[in-house]
Amino acid sequence: MKLWRDTFKAGIAAAAMALLPVSPAAAAEAPGLQTNQGYVEESLAAHQLDPADPEAVLAFVLASLPDKVKVYPTENYFYFGFVLNGIRWAGNLRFDVETRDAGKVHMTYFKEFTQWQRDDKDVTVIWDATRGVTVKKVADLAYTVTFRDRTVTFQLNDLRSVKPPEGVVREGEKYLGPMFDESGIRFFLVFDPVAKVFMYVLDETVPTPDEFFEAEEAPGVSIGRRTGFAFIKDKFAPRKILVGVSAANTATNNYLDGPFDQLPDNFLEGNALLDAILAVSPELAGTLDRFGNSEDDTVRYLIAPYMQYEEAGELSMFADCADSEPLPFHYACFSLGPYPDDGGSEEAYGGEGNPPPDEGQAEPAR
Repeated sequence: MKLWRDTFKAGIAAAAMALLPVSPAAAAEAPGLQTNQGYVEESLAAHQLDPADPEAVLAFVLASLPDKVKVYPTENYFYFGFVLNGIRWAGNLRFDVETRDAGKVHMTYFKEFTQWQRDDKDVTVIWDATRGVTVKKVADLAYTVTFRDRTVTFQLNDLRSVKPPEGVVREGEKYLGPMFDESGIRFFLVFDPVAKVFMYVLDETVPTPDEFFEAEEAPGVSIGRRTGFAFIKDKFAPRKILVGVSAANTATNNYLDGPFDQLPDNFLEGNALLDAILAVSPELAGTLDRFGNSEDDTVRYLIAPYMQYEEAGELSMFADCADSEPLPFHYACFSLGPYPDDGGSEEAYGGEGNPPPDEGQAEPAR
């Protein structure tokens, strides 16, 4: 079982019309129309941008943005994408919680992954004043990035006031913080110290931008039509727990690949996350910081207890286990590991920008 993930997520650009954030006012209006004509003409257009020149790409990104944008995901990635001579590129600017106040912003971009190809070569740069880029904190959770004659303000997502409703976190469990996934779905990150499992609990205090159905092959499991996120309704608490994400989305590293890469970095209290990680993997004591990063800051502890499913029928195992497994280890039904008794592994997977490793279809721990 592999325990690590990369310290940043690259992400796949959505359709061109979805690259910039939508304001609350615009959200109340009629939807934007996307056409095949627009897709074809975007693919046919010829451009001069040199992807081997990161300064040119940064200048292009900043020039293409409005003066102020919002960074929704809670690991502080601002995702972008563009089509260059028919090829779609994906990337992000990341305002890392440990380096942004030191005047640094991380950038990575690469040819987007598809199910039929994966070009692992990416361009990664940490920008700061030594490279001609000024990153300045201008307000609480707000930063400006200035390069050449262009400045953009990036407002990070302030979820400090978000708390789970009464009863959503059971007695004895640890609430670690609120999460906003790049899919647009919000979660509460919860840790059960008895079963030693992490849980991504759906935040239902706000409307969920998806429509759910129950597949015949997996009774008791609700699947999002847009996201493919699969949830099971908890019979001991008023909440829904994430138990599956589409393996196809994980393989292409897109916006719907699961919330493993959007932990509540801005809202973690002290060593709460580290303590939970070490409860599961005590052999890592002394090797991680409070965010679960390795000593050399190249990989981060992987929290992906859910299944990467290919067919909906695979998800039936969660409901079957939940129906038969009593407390206190009932919640181990909703996690595929790692577990404290499986030996673990400290192997880092893949290269930068890769999706998390396939955790397989092992039975939930009992």
